[in-house]
Amino acid sequence: MSDKPVIRKIENPARKRQIAGEVLLDLPDWFGLPESTADYIKDAQALPFWAAFIGEGAVGFVTLTHSSADCGDVHCMGVKKAHHRQGIGRLLMDALVKEAAKQYEYLQVKTVDEGHYKEYDQTIAFYRHYGFRKLEVFPTLWDPWNPCLVMVMKL
Repeated sequence: MSDKPVIRKIENPARKRQIAGEVLLDLPDWFGLPESTADYIKDAQALPFWAAFIGEGAVGFVTLTHSSADCGDVHCMGVKKAHHRQGIGRLLMDALVKEAAKQYEYLQVKTVDEGHYKEYDQTIAFYRHYGFRKLEVFPTLWDPWNPCLVMVMKL
């Protein structure tokens, strides 16, 4: 069995739900609010969905949605903590970007602004390294202790 990650597009809604739940529940520092985590898991069933596998085990996923006819959105992304910093996030983003570029001119992602949680500072560093740039902060879009940073990239 190879330990090299393989990215697969998943079509089955139940499988999407299972993978999203397994991954997000492994990331309580990022997905610690039960209601919003449940929403991500539920939403994943209907969205374009790519999963990263090592052997037969899912170790990460990413979902795509859109905010307009011109802009796709990274809806949710997670890689199990034990597999961070191994290039899996980049492989997932590569799959999503390849698909998004077929119909969108831009891609955006929303995350918690810098300086509030070290985990989200790491997330921002990942997206910046991938090519996203800061667009705007919405201080109360989610709630005052989680200001929403919108990052964008041209596809």
